[in-house]
Amino acid sequence: MISSMTGFGRGSADVDAITATVELRSVNNRFLDLKLRLPQLLSDRETEVQKALKAAFDRGRISIQVQVEREDEHVLPIEVDEEATTAYKQLLEQLRDVAGVEAPVRLEHLLHFSDIFDSREELPEDDGQTWAAVENALGEAIEQLQQMRLQEGEALEGELRSRIESIEHHLNEVEERAPERVQEAHQRLHERIDALLAERDLDPQRIAQEAAVLTDKLDVTEECVRLHSHLNLFREALDNQNGEAVGRKLNFIVQEIHREVNTIGSKANDARITELAVVMKEDVEKIREQVQNIE
Repeated sequence: MISSMTGFGRGSADVDAITATVELRSVNNRFLDLKLRLPQLLSDRETEVQKALKAAFDRGRISIQVQVEREDEHVLPIEVDEEATTAYKQLLEQLRDVAGVEAPVRLEHLLHFSDIFDSREELPEDDGQTWAAVENALGEAIEQLQQMRLQEGEALEGELRSRIESIEHHLNEVEERAPERVQEAHQRLHERIDALLAERDLDPQRIAQEAAVLTDKLDVTEECVRLHSHLNLFREALDNQNGEAVGRKLNFIVQEIHREVNTIGSKANDARITELAVVMKEDVEKIREQVQNIE
């Protein structure tokens, strides 16, 4: 089954008092392009996150967002310095008495003195619990993204096979019409030659050679054979993936398909074959667009 390059995956995991959430968003890209947004606490884990994603995906631009929450995050990293608070309160009361002010000392008066607060030490470095939560959430997000990309890939594969069958159907019609068209062109050419021979002294052998060249230019047998071969190669690439990314291979094959269809159309010199070539080109263009989204 082929895999699309677009999708979304989300994972969440809890370890003790830590909750980690990982979100992955993937879009088309020729190569694997990773855009990471990690908390500062996990900046040294970037390589490990990249390694996990590279093991899971071959192509696509993937954005990774990691969020970490702790149960104690509501606790402010400061505390009251009781000694300083008491000292400032006594100082303000003394100032009030000296100034002869009767109003009591209130809390807002004390808040003017930043010394009444002590900053706690910064949170400790990750002891492994945060990374354990993130690692579990990342694994779940990767699994979800893989599943979504496979589901979209399954729909893409069905569409691609349908387009290939459509091209083959119209190619068969070209092969049925081509000999008739060559015979008709050959007959018209002979009629013109006979008319010219009746009027002028022309070399019949040279005219026969020119007729053979013209007939060869109109012949699309080789193009049809090669196109059948490319269509079969496309199907084989879909059938024999073996878990490998096939997007680049399919893209190369569809370029070859496009080349043969173009040649058939340019050599047609026949309304019906031209019409069939246009329909095949439309299918090829759709395939080219869809292949760009395959991993």
